[in-house]
Amino acid sequence: MSDKSSVTAQSAPLLSGRAGLWWGLLGVTAFSFTLPFTRVAGESLPALFIGSGRAVVAALLATIALLLTRQRAPTRAQWARLAVVAAGVVVGFPMFTSFALTTTSASHAAVVIALLPAATAVAAVLRTKERPTRSFWLFAGLGALAAVGFAALQSGGVPRLTWSDLLLFGAVIAAAVGYAEGGLLARELGSWQTVSWALVLASPLMIVLTLTSVPQQAFSATPVQWLAFAYLAVVSMFLGFFAWYRGLALGPMAQVSQVQLVQPVMSIAWAAMLLQEQLSWPTVLGGITVIACAGLAVRTRLGRRRR
Repeated sequence: MSDKSSVTAQSAPLLSGRAGLWWGLLGVTAFSFTLPFTRVAGESLPALFIGSGRAVVAALLATIALLLTRQRAPTRAQWARLAVVAAGVVVGFPMFTSFALTTTSASHAAVVIALLPAATAVAAVLRTKERPTRSFWLFAGLGALAAVGFAALQSGGVPRLTWSDLLLFGAVIAAAVGYAEGGLLARELGSWQTVSWALVLASPLMIVLTLTSVPQQAFSATPVQWLAFAYLAVVSMFLGFFAWYRGLALGPMAQVSQVQLVQPVMSIAWAAMLLQEQLSWPTVLGGITVIACAGLAVRTRLGRRRR
């Protein structure tokens, strides 16, 4: 083998890793607008409609894409795994966050959701049956405690968790499981194919929920609120996953998942700029603490994998 060929072979994994990070960053940037725009749409649209309706629109786009490209249907085993992805990122996360944001701010939600990178790493560890170090579990546990503590102290008065906080923690768990399983499945089906089949699989349930939510209240949304809903349906629910699952599939998954650490920072910034939400010191400190613990957990796992 020539020197030039040797250099090319050695640089291939590095380029692949960088590509995974860039795709992951693109997906995270798309997702960072989700909480603020959910808050905007929720000012007039019912939470159930926002959580389910955006999945119906995305499922329609996914069906068109699958038919136009003549994708081969997944196997029976892959359908079962797609059900896990659908339950996590198509049903769980959108529904939980839509209802949570009816009673809490986008910046508060962003701090709690900052636990997601550590939760995704934990889900990946359990899914792949890895044996990480005690430091990994320590930092993941500290991150969870920091998120719970922040949520409890922000409730006002006696420290306690509100119903919206419990919904946000449910959203974190749902998304973490869906991200981990979807990242693995994307290596078999492809990045956009994975989320597309998951949307199609969940579409019957989401159509029923959407139709159920329509009569609950008259829609008096402004064009801006409908545009926020459109973003949630087309980008947060569909196009964003093209990039995110592509990044996870290129991997390494543990390294790409670190990109999620910038998502809460972006979301808090968008909430301040778009919604004029005031950033208090507890919010800033809580966000820094949760992000730091999540980052240490992910880096600890990544370091062990490299060794």
